[in-house]
Amino acid sequence: MWDERYSAQEYVYGTNPNKFLEANVTSIPKGKVLSLAEGEGRNAVFLAKQGYSVTAVDASLVGLNKARKLAEENGVVVEFIHANLADYDLGENKWDGIVSIFCPLPSSIRKQLHKKVEAGLKRNGVFLLEAYTPDQLKHGTGGGNSVDSMQSKESLSLELAGLKFRHLIELERDVVEGIYHTGIGAVVQAIASKEIYSHFQDL
Repeated sequence: MWDERYSAQEYVYGTNPNKFLEANVTSIPKGKVLSLAEGEGRNAVFLAKQGYSVTAVDASLVGLNKARKLAEENGVVVEFIHANLADYDLGENKWDGIVSIFCPLPSSIRKQLHKKVEAGLKRNGVFLLEAYTPDQLKHGTGGGNSVDSMQSKESLSLELAGLKFRHLIELERDVVEGIYHTGIGAVVQAIASKEIYSHFQDL
């Protein structure tokens, strides 16, 4: 389905970065950033232009080929990896930041991925996410029609219990990203960090 969608001539989600990522990029420590389900490259290229060392993962070769072209046109280097997120190994204590922008996965796969996110972040590393909530179904402006692949404050709090949320909110906002995300969207936005406390610190 994604290969077919990305086979269009134009960038179907546009070439500009996600607005939430753009507004909050400075919350991510400078260093190595992983972008999940990157698609056609817009967010990875933006992050690279901000000085991050970016790795971008997607299951669609068609999308990744367009992403490589976008990176070349913008004069940045991004490591693109063709992989299914159900199988992809994020490593441990590896990433200063992990970004998930509209990454619709079945909840069973997403829960496992979020465990990998917690393990994969370095100490003080930041996870930044924007996703559609089930309320998006009433808008029909993107995100498909599967409630199971949508997220909420509650699901994120449960699935990322090992992270400390700096920002976690559900809201409706105008999402204009190419031809498939256009109009009012019901979203959840999150910024969370991996803060590891020593049990000796209060002694």
